[in-house]
Amino acid sequence: MNVNSAATILNKLLKEKRPDTFNSSWVRKNAPAVYRFIQTYIRTETGSIDWDRFTLSLDREFQKRWIAPRRKRAKPYRNKGEVGIVLQKYHDKLYTFLTPADKNDKHVRDVISITMVRIAQKGNVTALQEIVRLLSFTIDDWIDRNPKISRWRGYDHLIRKLIEGCIRRYRYSGTFIGYLFKTLEYAGRGLMPIHTYSLDDTLYSGEKRRIDSIGQDPETGKLSFFGRNIDAR
Repeated sequence: MNVNSAATILNKLLKEKRPDTFNSSWVRKNAPAVYRFIQTYIRTETGSIDWDRFTLSLDREFQKRWIAPRRKRAKPYRNKGEVGIVLQKYHDKLYTFLTPADKNDKHVRDVISITMVRIAQKGNVTALQEIVRLLSFTIDDWIDRNPKISRWRGYDHLIRKLIEGCIRRYRYSGTFIGYLFKTLEYAGRGLMPIHTYSLDDTLYSGEKRRIDSIGQDPETGKLSFFGRNIDAR
C-alpha cells in the first residue's frame, strides 16, 4: 500500500458511507488497514502522524469534510531545529512560493506551507516568522498578477496580520494556500486602493517624467514641484 492506493480505498469508502464529517477515529473504525498504514508510514518531520499530507490526496469534496484533531493552546517557544528539518528537506523547492512552474510545484508548496503552519500552531515563533516570510513572496506575486488581490498593494502591515490570523485559525478545509487566497479576496473587498507613484513615471503629456518637474527655488532654496514649494520638514 502507498499514499495513492490508501487514498483510493478511503475515497471509495467515503462515497459509499457518505458521512457528513469524518476524523481519525472514523478512519480507524471503518478502514483499519488504511489507518495502520498512515500511522506507520505517513509521519511529519517532527514524528507525529501527518494527516494533512494524507487528506491532501483525497477527493476535494472529502477534504472539506475532514475534522482535524484538536490542538491545545500553544505556549510560544523558539526551536530552529524543527524549522531547519523542513527547510533542509525542501531547500530546492522553496522557489515554489515565488514562481511555481506547474501543478506539481503547487502541490509541493501546499505540503511545505501546511507543514510549517502546523509547527507554527504548536507555538514555534521561528516557524511563524519563516512561513510569514515565504508566504509574503506568494502574496506579492498575487498582487502583481491577480486583480482580486491587487487592492492589497501598500497594505503590508495588514497583510502580515492577516497571514498570522490565517495561521491561527486554519484547521483543514483544503490547502492552506487556497484558504489564504480566499481570505485575502474576501477581506480585501472593503479596502481602498493605495496609489503609489514613482519619480520615473511619465506625466500627462508623455514628454516629461515626474522627476523632471522637481527643482529648487533659487530664492528660498526649497524643493519645488511644478513651481510650488515643498516643505520637507
